[in-house]
Amino acid sequence: MKNKHESDRAREIAENNTILRVQVGSGLHGVTIPGTDDRDEMGVCIEPSECVIGLESFEQYQYRTQPEGARSGPGDLDLVIYSLRKWARLAAQGNPTVLLLLFAPTSAWVDLDDRTYRHGYALQARKNLFISKACGRRFMGYLQAQKEQMLGLRAKQTNRPELIDLYGYDTKFAYHAIRLGLQGVELLTTGNITLPMPEPYRSTLIDLRQGAYRKQYALDWIDELAAQLAELNQKVDLPDKADMMTLNKWLIEVYTSWWKEK
Repeated sequence: MKNKHESDRAREIAENNTILRVQVGSGLHGVTIPGTDDRDEMGVCIEPSECVIGLESFEQYQYRTQPEGARSGPGDLDLVIYSLRKWARLAAQGNPTVLLLLFAPTSAWVDLDDRTYRHGYALQARKNLFISKACGRRFMGYLQAQKEQMLGLRAKQTNRPELIDLYGYDTKFAYHAIRLGLQGVELLTTGNITLPMPEPYRSTLIDLRQGAYRKQYALDWIDELAAQLAELNQKVDLPDKADMMTLNKWLIEVYTSWWKEK
């Protein structure tokens, strides 16, 4: 049975109201390994008024090529379309995954047309509403979680035993931890995340995913980046958290404008 996020009604709301949809995951970061990666996409939609001030509810639409619980493989699609309100709430908390929409270049946008370009560009133009020290704390938390997964501290068994058999450790967890560290440092120091990842990091991370570096090398790099993030988050000239009053005002303007347009 489909859950509410996979229902036909959820799909209808998402498809009719999406303002930005982009490729995320390794494709967006520029570190794909041919023949091994699935395709991850994320989007934002402005749900209709009955889902905001009426009795109907909508938070997100999900679609996976594989059934729930099954591991995605090469060529499979994992898609999530968030309501703008839920996406904004997660972004304001500094969630590294949802923040990617603010920095994705148009080359990564899906179904680009006049409407999505106009609204997607307007969304990206307000990135400063979401950048705060909360982002630094979240990037540090996500980095630590990936490190713990890599060390087997969060689960009794890995989801990628083939990597451990080949390289002695889960190189994809290592890659994610280092990527998060690099992007968190860039965000705190410049207010931007360069996508795809610039060289030499891109090539180094591809090599890391393919076992070119020993486990201890990855752990040392992860710890170095964690220390950089912690130091930066103490010194950077950013608010401690997003200004929710300003964010609420902006959301009300966007929603009312969209409903009038529709």
